[in-house]
Amino acid sequence: MLDKTSLILVIIGALNWGSIGLFKFDFVGWLFGGQAATFSRIVFTLVGLAGLWCISLLFRDSNEVSSDANHM
Repeated sequence: MLDKTSLILVIIGALNWGSIGLFKFDFVGWLFGGQAATFSRIVFTLVGLAGLWCISLLFRDSNEVSSDANHM
């Protein structure tokens, strides 16, 4: 469950960075009241932590990852 949640947050972060790069538009900041807003900072922090967690996916045995997915 933590893997899927982390991947969702990383995807949100990637889409947000893509919108910043392409359109100079921070979707998360816009949605939650600006980059300095408390809730925006919480979302940014959660996305960063999810990215750190997803690093562990690179070093896991592929059988372990697929067997975890079958249990959900």
